Amino acid sequence: MTITKNILLKTKKFVDGDGLIVEDFITKKEFEIRLYGIDAPEMNYCKKVKNDEKELQMPASLLIKLGFQSLEFLKTNVNLGDLCTLVQEENNLIDKYGRLLGYLILPDGRVLNEIMIKEGYAKAYNGVFCEMLPMYQEWNLKAKTNNKGLYNQVDKF
Repeated sequence: MTITKNILLKTKKFVDGDGLIVEDFITKKEFEIRLYGIDAPEMNYCKKVKNDEKELQMPASLLIKLGFQSLEFLKTNVNLGDLCTLVQEENNLIDKYGRLLGYLILPDGRVLNEIMIKEGYAKAYNGVFCEMLPMYQEWNLKAKTNNKGLYNQVDKF
């Protein structure tokens, strides 16, 4: 993996199943991060939910419910105030919304992105390339096959 930098940060606020607000441990600057290679259902009725509703042939209310379940699962793995490390790849630092992209390494050394995929609370996302994407796609298929997480309720999200 081509790593450009590691940033030590403190978790400040949960956004959804694939994003958090964090504070740089040194500068104390707050910013939003988006976890590489994963996509969790949205929690609000928005353009993406409207598109997902059509594409997946599922009601927005169900997709939003799944989004809240994804967030609740994320909260069981990281606590507000935890000191974590954001690992970024050289060519993918920021998404089109200005959020920092990266892998979030938890205090115990586990990678939050991987947990969300392996446990079925997020799916592999290829909208922004990351080097772990092929592995995330494999883990996503395994979670789906084993009816883990959200796949226990739906076969796609």
